[in-house]
Amino acid sequence: MSDSKGLTLRKKGGRRPQISGPQQISGPVPSKQAPSSSGGTLAVPREKNLQPGGTSDLVKRRYSARFNQLPDFSAGTPPVPGIPQIPNQYAGSRQRSPGRPGTGGSGKPLRFDVEALRDPNLQPEKYVTELLSAASEQDIEEYQNSLKKIKNRTSTDLQQNVYQNRTQFIKISKEAEKLKGEMNTLKNLMSELTGALGQTGNSSLSGMKSPNFEEGRARRNANRSSVANLESMWNTQLQTLWKKVERSQKFLPAIPGRHIVMENGHWVELDSATWKPKRPVHLVMLNDHLLVASKKRKRVDPNGPQRGPAPTKLVAEECWPLNGIDLIDLGANLASGGVDGIVDERNIGTAVTVRSANKSFTYRHEQRDENAKNDLLLIFRKAVEDLRKTQRQDLNDSGNASDALNYFAARDPASAKQADIMDGIQASKEKPEILIEVDGKQQNFRWVEAQIDELDIDIALQHFESAVSKIEKLKMLAKGLKSNPIAQDLVLVRLDERASKLATTLTRALIDTHSYNGATKANTTWLARLGFDDRAREAFLRARTDVINRRARQCVFEGDLHKYVFQVSYVYFIIIRNTVKIYQDCFPALMMSACIKWVKEQLDNFNIVLVRQLSSVDAGSPVWQECMQVVKEHENMLHEVGLDFRNLITTAVSSGVAKFS
Repeated sequence: MSDSKGLTLRKKGGRRPQISGPQQISGPVPSKQAPSSSGGTLAVPREKNLQPGGTSDLVKRRYSARFNQLPDFSAGTPPVPGIPQIPNQYAGSRQRSPGRPGTGGSGKPLRFDVEALRDPNLQPEKYVTELLSAASEQDIEEYQNSLKKIKNRTSTDLQQNVYQNRTQFIKISKEAEKLKGEMNTLKNLMSELTGALGQTGNSSLSGMKSPNFEEGRARRNANRSSVANLESMWNTQLQTLWKKVERSQKFLPAIPGRHIVMENGHWVELDSATWKPKRPVHLVMLNDHLLVASKKRKRVDPNGPQRGPAPTKLVAEECWPLNGIDLIDLGANLASGGVDGIVDERNIGTAVTVRSANKSFTYRHEQRDENAKNDLLLIFRKAVEDLRKTQRQDLNDSGNASDALNYFAARDPASAKQADIMDGIQASKEKPEILIEVDGKQQNFRWVEAQIDELDIDIALQHFESAVSKIEKLKMLAKGLKSNPIAQDLVLVRLDERASKLATTLTRALIDTHSYNGATKANTTWLARLGFDDRAREAFLRARTDVINRRARQCVFEGDLHKYVFQVSYVYFIIIRNTVKIYQDCFPALMMSACIKWVKEQLDNFNIVLVRQLSSVDAGSPVWQECMQVVKEHENMLHEVGLDFRNLITTAVSSGVAKFS
């Protein structure tokens, strides 16, 4: 108890103890080692008998305590083993980042391997794990940014490739479609040529024996190689048909393009009720008609000797347009209706039916040849299709030809007001297609209409050079339409209207810019090209007259006669000189007489003003002489442009002064 009381920090008395601050210890504090107990524990030594000034020592001892050194435990401990080597397959992926301490590696950034990403056998999870196992956060962000960049670049390349492929595909498709159309056209032309040449070779003339048979055959072979002789070949076929088949010329007159497609004489006509043969017939299929001719016996002299079979002739019985009949396979229709027995019993498997309006005619091949029937049906379908295409094309061409002039004339007020042109258009029965040769190409009347529309646009936008060039070009083309005077007059009427409208616009521009040499020259040149050079001259001189009158009226007489005469004289002569100079630059020399006439008129007006002012003073007085001297000096300006009107001014002034006096 006594020890615990002695360790108190309080001191009896009225004075408080002073506590010093902590002090830095530069070395170990020496102290006495306490005796160790039997247990071997360490004990902190304590002072039992404290002195009155020992409080500060206790505080110091609290801030700096010394611990005894621990025993050495490393005696007999084995050394630390070394770090094992990293396998070669993982050596490239385990690199130490620059910002991570304690990791191995060279500190280089991660290498972005594009070839590895292109590998089809790539395992993404394994690859990323191996690559980023030792990477820092900054390395991972940089690698992620690289992946985003390569992704965006790949996406952009893919879009460009898709667009290029699409463009090339569209271009190739158009070329293929165009080539397909050209090949179809060539195929049709070759089919027609082959059919026509084949029919010529297999015509009935081949059975006739004549001395010139070989020569005719060689001539036909030569004609096969020339498409230009097709028309004459077709005419020869028709003439032969007229000679061989009576009354055929009545049904089939000669028209351009008509020719024989197929001819076969091994057919018989069947009764529509009993399907029994009635008479042998000869079928001739043309490109637009089907002719049926019956075989009849010729009249012979009964008194003459008869040898061999009786002679026959062909007489045309029926003729139908291909687009007005239906050719039906009778055997196929009956077989589809479930009457195969009747087909076999009556032998009508090779029969066909021709339906025209309310009539029906049945024909069967004489030798019951199935191929002959199929060839007839096939040729008929092809001929009908070609005929429809030709008629459709002719209809479109005739519609364009007939409507071109009406449309061209009716939509324009200028041409619609021309009664003679409209009457001529309506009176013309035949309205062939109007073709104009432009730069080696044939253009129709619609092209002229489009050019006039473009001309209207140029005039509205004041593209004067383009508009004048178009008018000149269209006028040259219109002069080439000598074979069609109605179309020529129609085009010229519309061009004259546009030219007049353009000339009005150019005249207005000329009046607005008459003081500028360049603008005046351009406007007068355009007007001269349009044929309105007289209008340009009159507009220019009229504008200059207005300028002189306006400037002269601005000169006010305020009592000083010399000053007033100077002003009026200067206005007249300076404007006249400039006008003559611009006129000489913008107009040809042949039109100079109009300018001289205009100058004289202006000088006459000036003389009237001068005489009126000088009439108030005496002739020969100093004021009169000063005024005349000013006029003579200003009159010298006209000498610069090659004009001399001194006598005109002097004579006019003298006579005028004498008259007033």
